[in-house]
Amino acid sequence: MKILAFAATSNTKSINKKLAIYTANLLENAEVEVLDINDFELPLYSEDKQAEIGKPQLARDFLDKIGGCDAIVVSYAEHNGSYTAAFKNLFDWCSLFGKEVYQGKKMVLLSTSTGPSGAASVLAQAVNSSPFFAGDIKGSVSVPSFNENFDSATGKITNPDIKAQLVEAMENLL
Repeated sequence: MKILAFAATSNTKSINKKLAIYTANLLENAEVEVLDINDFELPLYSEDKQAEIGKPQLARDFLDKIGGCDAIVVSYAEHNGSYTAAFKNLFDWCSLFGKEVYQGKKMVLLSTSTGPSGAASVLAQAVNSSPFFAGDIKGSVSVPSFNENFDSATGKITNPDIKAQLVEAMENLL
């Protein structure tokens, strides 16, 4: 099984990227490809910009990555209770190619933050909206207080209850 893992943020030191990578690698014998959405940076979407540049190749390239995998693990950073501008912008450009951005792929949706909410608001938005864009959600987990539940030295979740939730979500992909 080929899993595409990424954080829905442009933060190069993202805890959400750490969570996505850790979680994607919980499934044994899976091939994990990690994406950085900074590699797909596009101008701020507007109808005027679309009229000027059309459908950008970087958006097509991102969609091709989704098309080439069996499953997606994405971890959402939360900015003011919603998606990051970087992810929302990339998503908007990708949707120009068609509404089925996630292409029927099985998905595990995650979120985390350093606070006790674990970015649960943005995760709820993603869980509610992804099916409209052809995402087949097999699990979702919000990880609160990331620095208290993740050991950066080992790259592993230390809280056994959270680890069990992540393992169950990944097993649902099979």
